[in-house]
Amino acid sequence: MESRHPVPKSMTQRSVAAAEGYLKGERRGLRPLLAFAGPALVASIAYMDPGNFATNIQAGAKYGYTLLWVVLAANLIAMLFQALSAKLGIVTGQNLAEMCREHFPQPVVLGMWAISEGAAMATDLAEFLGGAIGLSLLFHMPLFAGMVVTAIVTYGILLLEGRGFRPLELVISALVGVIALAYVAEMFIAPVDWGAAALHTVLPQIADAQALLIAVGIIGATVMPHAVYLHSGLTQHRTPSRDDKDRRVLVRLSNLEVVAALTAAGLVNLAMVAMSSSAFHAGHSDVAEIETAYHTLTPLLGAGAASLFLLSLIASGISSSVVGTIAGQMIMQGFVGFRIPIWLRRVITMAPAFVVVGMGVNATQALVVSQVILSIALPLPMIALLIFTGRSSVMGAFVNTRLTTAAAIAATILVMVLNAILIAQTFGLPVPGIPA
Repeated sequence: MESRHPVPKSMTQRSVAAAEGYLKGERRGLRPLLAFAGPALVASIAYMDPGNFATNIQAGAKYGYTLLWVVLAANLIAMLFQALSAKLGIVTGQNLAEMCREHFPQPVVLGMWAISEGAAMATDLAEFLGGAIGLSLLFHMPLFAGMVVTAIVTYGILLLEGRGFRPLELVISALVGVIALAYVAEMFIAPVDWGAAALHTVLPQIADAQALLIAVGIIGATVMPHAVYLHSGLTQHRTPSRDDKDRRVLVRLSNLEVVAALTAAGLVNLAMVAMSSSAFHAGHSDVAEIETAYHTLTPLLGAGAASLFLLSLIASGISSSVVGTIAGQMIMQGFVGFRIPIWLRRVITMAPAFVVVGMGVNATQALVVSQVILSIALPLPMIALLIFTGRSSVMGAFVNTRLTTAAAIAATILVMVLNAILIAQTFGLPVPGIPA
């Protein structure tokens, strides 16, 4: 006997139904379109992680508004590669790691997996430490206690993944909103020179060799390896498509979401640099660490501004750590075909952070080293993505245009050159025109 009361659909089921209804022409308007939103928002957190906080603070404090154009350029590169990653998942029904396993020789696949796992752990080191530092400063607790709280909160959020993609997307989106709103408020507190900020957002300028190195740090750490892998996985099975017509709609909507989500992320990064410039550049240009920025902000702009800064850092650290763990799980499953329990991956990825703190290593220095590891790993997913999205045998009618291919190749070369400079400088190797 059937129940008179139908079982309520989950948030994920309702989203899939709304998306399918839109593709079939049964639903119209803004509300069904919201069902497609989510993947780019989740991926965008990689561009607002604690590593960005440290780099943006240093850029604004040392060089004022003059490096804002670098933030804009980095964001445009990120948009291109996230859009390509999302398209790969939509068109092929496979994520980037799975495509690598299918098309590349096994030794190459195993090597890429090992490097990508290292990058995932380095990513989580920066993100996990960032959230812990924020909790430690805001609530005046030991850093170790902040790490324990961060671990518990991130694991609790990760458990939502078992209920489908929508609940997790909504939580991550809410945390992204916290970061954005915190910096909107900061813009009203900090005395920003809007004219200078607007000018330097579009006027390329490098004052000296040190400014070049900071620019390298901004661009080199913006396109994150795990975000490139992740986006294809978030779109591959999210909305079932019947034919190329459906896929064309999905790609178009995905591109719109990428532009919207990464524009928001870019504005947050621009706001970080602008706030740092207005608060520190005139008399505290040596500010380069998150802890120093917090302690300097309090007397300059008040406890409210300093607390907002930490609140955004905590939201950034927690959300980006969650997303990094999901990306690591996806990378393992894609490359080698198996997965481990989410609690075990959480333990493995956060273990280096506890080791670093237990050994007494400076947290900010650990963030710098993690960015170098990411720089080494980054070319692999970028090049692989270019190969697959440029093959008509893989993409069919959705293969990259010549203009897209040219832009992606130029961006890849630029990022690789800048990352090489960053790595060389970090290890004290000579770079022509730049003091070691």
